[in-house]
Amino acid sequence: MSGEIREECGVFAVVGHPRAVELCYYGLYALQHRGQESAGIAWRQGVRLRVHKGMGLVSDVFPPEAIASMSGDMALGHVRYSTTGESRIENAQPLLVKMYRGQFALAHNGNLTNAARLRRELEREGSIFQTTSDSEVIPHLVAKSGQEDMLGALGSALEKVQGAYSLVALTPHGLIAAKDPFGFRPLCLGRLDGAYVISSETCGLDSVGAEFLREIEPGEMVEILLPAEGGAEPSIRTVSRAESARHALCVFEFIYFARPDSDIYGLNVHKARKQLGRVLAKKGPVEADLVTGVPDSSLSAASGFAEEAGIPFETGLVKNRYIGRTFISPEQSLRELAVRIKLNPLRTLLKGKRVVLVDDSIVRGTTSRHIVGLLRSAGAKEVHVRISSPPYKYPCYYGIDTSSRGELAAASMSVEEIRQAIGADSLVFLDLEDLQEVLGTAIDGFCYSCFTGDYPVPVPGIQKEDGLNDLFEEAGSGRR
Repeated sequence: MSGEIREECGVFAVVGHPRAVELCYYGLYALQHRGQESAGIAWRQGVRLRVHKGMGLVSDVFPPEAIASMSGDMALGHVRYSTTGESRIENAQPLLVKMYRGQFALAHNGNLTNAARLRRELEREGSIFQTTSDSEVIPHLVAKSGQEDMLGALGSALEKVQGAYSLVALTPHGLIAAKDPFGFRPLCLGRLDGAYVISSETCGLDSVGAEFLREIEPGEMVEILLPAEGGAEPSIRTVSRAESARHALCVFEFIYFARPDSDIYGLNVHKARKQLGRVLAKKGPVEADLVTGVPDSSLSAASGFAEEAGIPFETGLVKNRYIGRTFISPEQSLRELAVRIKLNPLRTLLKGKRVVLVDDSIVRGTTSRHIVGLLRSAGAKEVHVRISSPPYKYPCYYGIDTSSRGELAAASMSVEEIRQAIGADSLVFLDLEDLQEVLGTAIDGFCYSCFTGDYPVPVPGIQKEDGLNDLFEEAGSGRR
């Protein structure tokens, strides 16, 4: 995606390894693409949980001296991009909670569509919130649960929330990983030297040398407990809660969010994107001298387009590796500045050439216009834009920062109007049917709501009754 929208978080956890904190640190590095506003790690020190978190990248929050002071056999990490609530340290995760049943830390990837209503109800009952994050409703619900054990208390809390969550709760005794009944966000289970590892993506497992075991399934809770004194390995048990009749993995995991080297339910992200590019070349043929992609998420699709079209694939845009993804920048003015700093055209390659620019999506359109302008300023004779996904027409309420339809270019403009707005010589999007055919039946159901407006979890009146952004604007805090 040409830096135009943003997703939420990455979660990584280790149980039963003497170097759990260090492994968690490396796992978060592998998941840095999922969130760059803040990072944090909670770990067990003795019989208590501690947390270290801060604003910025993993490398900013965890200098070597910080990691050297953190050790334990369990750790839970989180990288965050805000979708509701402000970008500030109070909202950084993991959230560390103290209550009568003991401590626990929570790391959440997703977005709870009824969080505003639940928060108002909890506040009326006397709950005091410390953050503007939708995630905080979960520990308050856990505290009010009548269940005796943590697994039961978390399960009862999750029965009350709606929307998307792939989360991990860490206690002094182990952890619980859970996924919503629709399975909006990925979460997988791995094994390393007798320990268990949880990660938002398989690339996180790869980064620490863990063996992939399986995906956490929609509606499933997995509890992993440290062994009793003298025991050999952690114990694991699964509780399958009522899952939805319809599974709805966010299709943007394959289009943009996930790293190319990750597999989701056995389908490799790079291969899927490359095939999308091949199909796009058949749908939108054009005479050109070279094909280039917007780094990094569009490069796989661009290479597939080039191979299918028989046009050379070139590096037309050079990325500054020391700036975060613009899609994950919190404000529009900062997004636009970040794009100018982030990408630079390779002028000697582009001058006088007919260029095919492959990108994975157009959401707001501002970044696409700037990139087309960059290529023209570098001397490109023609710029033909090809998008490896359908037009993005509807807001997402499950963890992507597109909460207003008025922000979306395709919601109010035709393809030709978008072409004119971004300054391209031609513009072609992939059809929804093509996208569905490429992804096939490897995964039991996707969420396509941003393309179709068909929401798996009903969201009537979301900007009023359950509108997260409305709630936080009323509180004077803006977005998370």
